[in-house]
Amino acid sequence: MDLKVTIGKTTFENPVWAASGTFGNGDEFQDFLNIGEMGAVVTKTVTLRKKKGNPPPRLVETPSGLLNSIGLENKGIRCFKKEDLPWLKRSGTRAIVSIAGETKEEFVKCAEELTGRHRPDAIELNISCPNVSHRGGKHCLFSQDPVITERIVSAVRRSTGTTLIVKLSPNVTDIGIIAEAAQNGGADAVSLVNTYFGMAVDAEEMRPCLGNVTGGLSGPAIRPMALKAVRDAYNSVSIPVIGVGGIMTGTDVAGFMLCGASAVQAGTVNLVEPAAYKRILREFIAYLKRKKINRAGDLVGKLRI
Repeated sequence: MDLKVTIGKTTFENPVWAASGTFGNGDEFQDFLNIGEMGAVVTKTVTLRKKKGNPPPRLVETPSGLLNSIGLENKGIRCFKKEDLPWLKRSGTRAIVSIAGETKEEFVKCAEELTGRHRPDAIELNISCPNVSHRGGKHCLFSQDPVITERIVSAVRRSTGTTLIVKLSPNVTDIGIIAEAAQNGGADAVSLVNTYFGMAVDAEEMRPCLGNVTGGLSGPAIRPMALKAVRDAYNSVSIPVIGVGGIMTGTDVAGFMLCGASAVQAGTVNLVEPAAYKRILREFIAYLKRKKINRAGDLVGKLRI
């Protein structure tokens, strides 16, 4: 059975990956599964300089979902490159480094840091985190503005030849327009969706549950909306689409691929079931066998309407 998928210059052994922010940098999960068997690990987002993140509480469960407001806490790109990336590269999986910045120039500098001996297999531009604020512009997220999206992607594209994936926000009117802007800027693929804006309230204490008041909603609660976003993006661009949002089972993987995803990222499930990856991939392979499909890529966009 052929599970391989190619994005840009990079070929992945299978289309099931770990999503950014839910799998650390990989080493935290090595007691639960063989990291080398994973299609890819998307690292926790790193920024040019060390970032403290948002005030606690940072996580709260909601019906069928999870609200988070981490705020991109990390040690900075140089520390990450020295301490974490070498291990991930040795693990045998494909290493996708998620980067973010407050300006176009910071994205470029982060991408330029990821060169040399420990170059990752791909870079994911996180221009859609709902838990940080940016300087300037009329939108609170870069990925809510197609012009800014294209400018950032174009600038990073000029600075690196590494496979470039752009992570998009669902908090827009038409995600297809933003996906087109990323494609026009030179993206090799788009990943979607990041989390939806949300909040939770402690009615007894009459205050928000999160220290940052609002956060990003993930988990099965967002899966129906994420599926639609993937289909909308698939119908708008010619580059690969990577589906993210509430994936819990192998049939969820198939559903995203039928809507147009060439690969998927499983996120919140890792916090509930640390070894979930093995089960999800096994269930996806069983689905392909049941449907007598020998090549996973044959599923992409084959939704019957």
